[in-house]
Amino acid sequence: MVESIAGVVLAGGLSRRMGGGDKGLLDVAGQSMIGRVISRFKPQVSAVAINANGTAERFSTFGLPVIADPVDGFVGPLAGVLAGMRWAAEHCAGATHVATVSSDAPFLPADLVERLHAESKRQPENAIVLAASDGQKHPVIGLWPVHLADDLEAALNDGVRKVLRWTDRHGTFTVAFEAVRVGSRTIDPFFNANTPAELDEARALLRAET
Repeated sequence: MVESIAGVVLAGGLSRRMGGGDKGLLDVAGQSMIGRVISRFKPQVSAVAINANGTAERFSTFGLPVIADPVDGFVGPLAGVLAGMRWAAEHCAGATHVATVSSDAPFLPADLVERLHAESKRQPENAIVLAASDGQKHPVIGLWPVHLADDLEAALNDGVRKVLRWTDRHGTFTVAFEAVRVGSRTIDPFFNANTPAELDEARALLRAET
């Protein structure tokens, strides 16, 4: 666990490709996807909140704070990052960074935050560190300096929506994660279930893992 890092699970999207609703609450191998994400993420950070819009009670079983986007209109993951920054600044004494993960990535690496943090210490103060795998950045899985909250809010108010458009202003660095073995298959550690077919695949993988 890194004491100076608070964690936020991003669950504020509209899940259009899944048909709407809270895809993180869908069952995979007897546990919700978001529940599995939380169980893998929580030991890595000092505190965890869920970023989601609408009725907070639907996440009550997890016993975690639920924080809504501070910008109206479902403007994308940067709003969830901003929500996390504001929450950490107010409720997590000593938190210098927020780590974010998505609610639909059930194979999240157990050393994710440790490795992102190690990279951030090698970079300038404003650097944003994102996870990467197979040559691709994962813009919603990263480490964000809390003190950039005002800058991010101003960017959102100016219409910025693409994550990398904002992060590149401050320096975007990446940590590459290798594929992992699940059952008899080798998969991306950031495999995420965005569609019903991917959800079925995640279920099959988790059955093979157990």
